[in-house]
Amino acid sequence: MEEAWWLTIQAPEPMAEVLRAWDLGAGESAVLSWAMKRPGTLAVLDDFAARKCATALGIPVVGTLGVALLAKKRGVVQDARPLVEDLRRAGLHLSDAVIREALALVGE
Repeated sequence: MEEAWWLTIQAPEPMAEVLRAWDLGAGESAVLSWAMKRPGTLAVLDDFAARKCATALGIPVVGTLGVALLAKKRGVVQDARPLVEDLRRAGLHLSDAVIREALALVGE
């Protein structure tokens, strides 16, 4: 596994009981359980059901596309387009229209 100075790998929190009824995947449940223990934590989720759950629980959420745009806005990357193209190649389902609109938000 590749490591980065800004990344800390943590053991997952036990799944919060309220999440069991949502029948989410293990990854989504782990992200939401983590965020529930840390109010104000921004959860990175792309799954529609997980995003609905986060909203219902009052957990702020952003998608992977949003993270790429935020990286551009904060100057972490020069261009968001290569990140977005990599995300799409990796299997993130993004329509051409969504990509155009998102990139326009960061001046690309």
